[in-house]
Amino acid sequence: MINQEGSDRHKFLPKRIILVRHGESEGNRDGSAYSTIPDHKIELTQQGIAQAKHAGAQIRSVLSDSDGLLDNWKVYFYVSPYTRTRSTLREIARSFPRKCVNGVREECRIREQDFGNFQVTEKMNVIKDTRQKFGRFFYRFPEGESAADVYDRVSSFLESLWRDIDMNRLHHDPSKDLNLIIVSHGLASRVFLMKWFKWTVEQFEYLHNFSNCEFRVMQLGMGGEYSLAIYHSDEEMQKWGMSPEMITGQKWRAHTTTGALEKIPWYLDVFLDHVTDDGNDKDNSVDKNGS
Repeated sequence: MINQEGSDRHKFLPKRIILVRHGESEGNRDGSAYSTIPDHKIELTQQGIAQAKHAGAQIRSVLSDSDGLLDNWKVYFYVSPYTRTRSTLREIARSFPRKCVNGVREECRIREQDFGNFQVTEKMNVIKDTRQKFGRFFYRFPEGESAADVYDRVSSFLESLWRDIDMNRLHHDPSKDLNLIIVSHGLASRVFLMKWFKWTVEQFEYLHNFSNCEFRVMQLGMGGEYSLAIYHSDEEMQKWGMSPEMITGQKWRAHTTTGALEKIPWYLDVFLDHVTDDGNDKDNSVDKNGS
């Protein structure tokens, strides 16, 4: 049961935030493309264009089937400035009548991780092997970024996103469901989820990348929290590399009130697994005989 204040807040929040990775690009098909074409100018393949059109139809179906109300929704798009994401957006948007689109905004902070400038295939293979040994989150590419750097700029974007919501810059009519669609890249999308759901670096390391034009639906639960478990199944989330605890957290979010997640015991155990209820460290505890 949501209190009146929570109910009012719930009414003005987007119903869904949908993260979409771009379609297949020339770089996905042939990694040597990065050695002669700037990353931000890499284009979609014909397969990528078809994937984006299909994703648009799938996403519209998600929105239209909600509560059986076929026209009771609006969308607002955020898109990375890269050629392949903008092209993906164009194809996705073909599935949406103009009257249902509240707006579109290019957002540089959700761009691809910077890997340096032109990327020589042989050199990049060595660098990526080193990244695996060092750790995917903290390894910084020479002349480029680490996933931790991407986390910082995505965090800044999220602060702006909340201001857009609070100040109604998205032109939300409370009588209709507002859906945010963020067309971005694999790593930026995983980092977005990590930041939003407060996942740890260790949990991030186990996450798999999105496939081309694969999307994740974060839907608003009854208590005012967003959850992946409302639209997606346990099996899907397992395939993404989410642990049983992460999946349980998503199910909790679907029904709990805002801020309650951090209070449940297994969430605390992620950080405090050696601390007992009486405040003694399990590894250093002694018995009554002092042994």
